[in-house]
Amino acid sequence: MTVSEHFAVLYSYGPAEAQAAHRPAHRRFLAGLLDEGRLLVSGPFTDGSDQALLILRAESEEEVAQLLDEDPMRTGGVVTERRIHRWNPVLGTVGAPEAPTS
Repeated sequence: MTVSEHFAVLYSYGPAEAQAAHRPAHRRFLAGLLDEGRLLVSGPFTDGSDQALLILRAESEEEVAQLLDEDPMRTGGVVTERRIHRWNPVLGTVGAPEAPTS
């Protein structure tokens, strides 16, 4: 798989009870994307906004949308808004090539 683009995805969520009901399946889904090398990092904002940030690698915005259409939070109707932005990480370690271990 050749992936060269980074994407920042903002999720807005519905009620906390619905989030809690779908969270285990959602995290398993995201763990699968992490294992595939598509998800770099994800997590909720801690400001009480009921939003989360996901950083992914993919070939296109359409591919990101297709991947995340299968997220249990989305299929369960918990994601009330999803915004996908092409992202250019200029500084830092997110998206950086792994350093050699030898």
